[in-house]
Amino acid sequence: MQKTVKEIASGIRRRVLEHTIKNNGGYLSQACSSAEIFAALYTGVMKLNPVARPIKPGPFCGTPSAANNAYSPGYLFNGAHTPESDRFILSPTHYSLVLYAALIETGRMDASGLDDFNKDGSSVEMIGAEHSPGMEVMTGSLGQGLSQAIGMALGRRMKGETGRTWVFMSDGEFQIGMVWEAFQFMSHYKMDNIGIYVDVNKQQCDGSMDTVVCIDPLEDRLKAFGAIVRRVYGHNTDELAAVSRTKSPGKPLVVLAETCPWQGIDILKSNAPKLHYVRFRNEEEK
Repeated sequence: MQKTVKEIASGIRRRVLEHTIKNNGGYLSQACSSAEIFAALYTGVMKLNPVARPIKPGPFCGTPSAANNAYSPGYLFNGAHTPESDRFILSPTHYSLVLYAALIETGRMDASGLDDFNKDGSSVEMIGAEHSPGMEVMTGSLGQGLSQAIGMALGRRMKGETGRTWVFMSDGEFQIGMVWEAFQFMSHYKMDNIGIYVDVNKQQCDGSMDTVVCIDPLEDRLKAFGAIVRRVYGHNTDELAAVSRTKSPGKPLVVLAETCPWQGIDILKSNAPKLHYVRFRNEEEK
């Protein structure tokens, strides 16, 4: 029986929780806040080509080159590229574990692939690269994923391709200057074949966003930089899917998804504001 989008979201959160406990740590709050976003992207937003069966990730086979016939790109987990299909860029790659869980829950990645997570020689990296499941490019430095997605989207438009490029971002990336330069570029080139979902969980590695660098009013700033902005509740999968159909002629679409970093796992709230990475100090805490 095919899973519902809500079951997929719950499965994503559960897989990351189980993995975090098994491996004595992990990016758990990111799964709490973004599970519904990933579920909606993979079921109701992105137009991706199917895969014949869940793919088992292989080992890292070297960097891409004309001489490397063994290289396998991570985007294959999202189906073959066609002019009509969408592309997906994960900008904050500390969400890679959440992406892997989403691929498993949607039947694109074999569940056994998580057994190789963060192991030497594996393509299932903690900070995903272009050879990691579901990844198209290496976006390990925060903020750079959007710029790479824009270059891809502009190239596709020049070639007459109709598929869109979707980007997943974290709100912390809007503390970075490169992101605002990217929005200026999109405004100048009237890019409407790109859509951006932002996990607005108000957290970053050093704690609460407003105690590090306040980015509010984010919606007004984005509009001033030429974007069409929609704000939704990030744990409502119906809203998340429906907003992707917003018309934005000549402008990029930005969906600000307001989320909770301990959604579904209330005990995490006791760690606030240090929620970026969960580490267990003892067995009792685990």
